[in-house]
Parts: sequence; structure tokens; C-alpha cells
Amino acid sequence: MLGGVLGCARGSTSSSPPIHPNPNMYQQPRYDAQSSSEFFYDGAEMRPPVPGTVARGELRDDGPYWTGKDAAGAFVTAIPVTIDDAVKERGARRFAIYCAACHDAHGDGKGILFERGKIPTPTFHSDRLRQMAVGQIFDTITNGTGLMPSYKYPIPVADRWAIIAHLRLIQAERAARSPVPASPASAVTPAATPSPAAGKS
Repeated sequence: MLGGVLGCARGSTSSSPPIHPNPNMYQQPRYDAQSSSEFFYDGAEMRPPVPGTVARGELRDDGPYWTGKDAAGAFVTAIPVTIDDAVKERGARRFAIYCAACHDAHGDGKGILFERGKIPTPTFHSDRLRQMAVGQIFDTITNGTGLMPSYKYPIPVADRWAIIAHLRLIQAERAARSPVPASPASAVTPAATPSPAAGKS
């Protein structure tokens, strides 16, 4: 009899709220980001990490992966991660989000900021940036330089290396398509010709 009653009641609607033997486990107070709290001594709801603890996946050292520098403090010249198709694809996507606005999709420095605001942006295809160590590029993304802000917090470490891998790829593709131009000096300075008097004694 009881089973029949429960079977009929199953799926039926009711205007009464459900019964929760321990409501504290079902409905807990919630705070919004940046809101205040009377529970904590500093009045802030958002809590800093516990001193001396490391979040999962955030254990770091002073190696090249995290700093772009070797044990002697010099910028590394090789990307310290395995570059596979997934890293290349990730780098292309992150480059489009964070870099193309200023440097444009091809790295020529003619992005939206240059087009609309005439903000000077260097090209990645200059000799200086082609020859720059990848560790220095990593440091620049991390800490910023000149008009470029720091991307330490918006871009995770793995994505910074992926972006650098994509940058090296577009630099290599441009170099393969475009031969190295002659230097301005050799282009405008004619070759020296011997003097008519040369060779006479």
C-alpha cells in the first residue's frame, strides 16, 4: 500500500518546499568578488593564499621555464618546452588575442593601435628582434618594456612560451619568403674604382 502511494506521488508537483534535514549543507552563504565580510578580521571576503602553501600546479623554481634565464642569469636561446602541433596552435591563438592588436597578425607592427592611434610598434622582422634570445622575449612579455605593459598575469607561463614558438614560426616563414636585403650603405655607395694614376710609379 505504501509503495503504491509513493509511486503515485512521484513526479507530482507541490507548493511546499522540499525538506532538508541539514540545510547548512544545501544552502550556504555566498560572497561576491571584492565584497566585504564581517567574518574575517580584515573585513575582506576574498582571501589571500595561506602563507607557506603552494596551490596545485603552481610549484615553481628559478629554472629557465619560469624565468627565461639560465643558472648564470643569462637569457636562454632555446625554448624550454617541447614544440608540437598543440603548442603551435595554442601559440597562434594566444598571439591573435594578446599580440596582434599592436603587432598585427604577421608581426609587422601595423595593428589596430598603429592604424587608429599611430602608436609606434616594432616589427618582429627586424634584425634586432630576429636575433633576440627567446629568454629575453619571455622576459619582455612577463615584465613589459616601453609602451608594452606586463602580461605576467593575463598570460600563463606555458602560453608565453607557446606565443614565442608562434613568433619564431612567422619570423622563419617571412625570412624564407623574403631574401635578406642589401644594406643601405652598399645600396647607395658605388664600388671604389682605381685611380688612373694607380699602378704608375
